[in-house]
Amino acid sequence: MTTPPDGRGIRGHPGHVPAAVPGGADAFRILHVCTGNVCRSPIAERLTRLGLVRRLGDGAAGMIVESAGTWGHEGAPMEAHAAAVLAEYGADASGFTGRELLDDHVIDADLVLTATRDHRSQVISMGHAAGLRTFTLKEFTRLVRAIDTTTLPEGSVTERARALVRAAAALRGWLLAPSPDADEVRDPYGAPLSYFRSVGAEIHDALEPTVTALTGVGATVQS
Repeated sequence: MTTPPDGRGIRGHPGHVPAAVPGGADAFRILHVCTGNVCRSPIAERLTRLGLVRRLGDGAAGMIVESAGTWGHEGAPMEAHAAAVLAEYGADASGFTGRELLDDHVIDADLVLTATRDHRSQVISMGHAAGLRTFTLKEFTRLVRAIDTTTLPEGSVTERARALVRAAAALRGWLLAPSPDADEVRDPYGAPLSYFRSVGAEIHDALEPTVTALTGVGATVQS
């Protein structure tokens, strides 16, 4: 899906208060961003949730994962091919509705992972001190791989995750991408299922080390 021209009216609500987490627990909020919020970011959202549950079980309730689009199809269902790809990974695609990216989403997020550098730039341009916590998905994975995770705090998962984001931000200017397109996830909108599968694999492969680093728990093989 091609990024639309400016003037889409990314907005927020005065006096916004983040949504409460069940049980009042301290939450770490991850926001995935693409253009329409019907293909790439929904796949990333639901694969992240699956990875967290497989690693943390009930403890995943403190990790809130959402998605939105810079030109989001508000209320739209996930693309059928995206849902099919999620099913192949054992992830749940049910109950999804598209959202347009709002200021509130960025304000709430502890980590924003975008599909492309253009999406990253759009999020950062919204302000809210988003620059130090906004990365493309592949960029964050590349940075995470270079971090000695044994130096992260051993307290709560949320403390560990916030420390990981700070460490990645500190590395960004030193560990550059090997090519301009290395940190991009291609847009499969309108493509056949085979193309969605290749994009789903890109997202899955980028998320596995990222979720492991965030939680401190390695992936387990599912029977």
